[in-house]
Amino acid sequence: MAEIALSVAEKTFILHGVDSDSRIDGRSRLEYRMLEIETKLMEQVNGSARVRLGNSDILVGVKMEIDTPFPDRPYEGKIEFFVDCSANATPDFEGKGGDDLANEISSALSRAYQSPQTFDLNFLSILPHKKCWKMFVDVLILQCGGNLFDVVGVGVKAALNCTEIPKVTSATIDGSEADIHLSDDIYDCIKLDVTNFPLFVTVCKIGDNCIVDPTSQEEVCSAASIIMSVMPNGKITSTIKMGYGSLLSTTLGKCLEIGTKVGIKLNEAVISQLKREEKLGPKKQFFGFLR
Repeated sequence: MAEIALSVAEKTFILHGVDSDSRIDGRSRLEYRMLEIETKLMEQVNGSARVRLGNSDILVGVKMEIDTPFPDRPYEGKIEFFVDCSANATPDFEGKGGDDLANEISSALSRAYQSPQTFDLNFLSILPHKKCWKMFVDVLILQCGGNLFDVVGVGVKAALNCTEIPKVTSATIDGSEADIHLSDDIYDCIKLDVTNFPLFVTVCKIGDNCIVDPTSQEEVCSAASIIMSVMPNGKITSTIKMGYGSLLSTTLGKCLEIGTKVGIKLNEAVISQLKREEKLGPKKQFFGFLR
């Protein structure tokens, strides 16, 4: 995570604010900042989204390619995550620092989506043993303002929600070669059902209390945090422990309980927002910086 310098007085002020359930920006301990979501920002990809949470700003693009399935998983397609931490987001991303964080986020995404209950890769199969869809999910971090994992999770779910997979009109095998034909109609496509796709929830321990959606300053004051991917039904698909501090079993249980409750509400809010944006239709006006 990007480190910022805080004095002892500043850290004490943040700690006292968390103790009194009134953080430096006026939020309660379990309250998120305003979340902004834009989708379909780039025409050259199959799906895209831009998400802003406080000062954190990320862009997600999804591209589809026809590939060969893995020999041990002939009935499944493929999905790969790649994260790029732009050095323009913060000086701490220059060199190896940005690479380490990018690898952590991409690994977290892979673990969160590896369960068939979240993303059934059979959906991406075209011809078993021969051809499948390979989905590339690219995340670009434009600005870092704390809580990057949660922002990336929302961005990925939003981009996948508007991803349009070309419809396969015919798929045959001629000898040892597979012959795939795609629809010429750009509007003839298949969309993913992202209902069960998980979101990340970061729970930070500051003093004797736990908070969600930490700012950069609050992350510095946290000795330990738990990042969990939560499905809409409350099931946790993966957890990551961050920070140098340790967590007692009772504190860990409290963090998981908070993350589960907040994750359910966050999923509901994101799905609701995505449905509202879909209702705007193809004639909606774009205000993103790419248009």
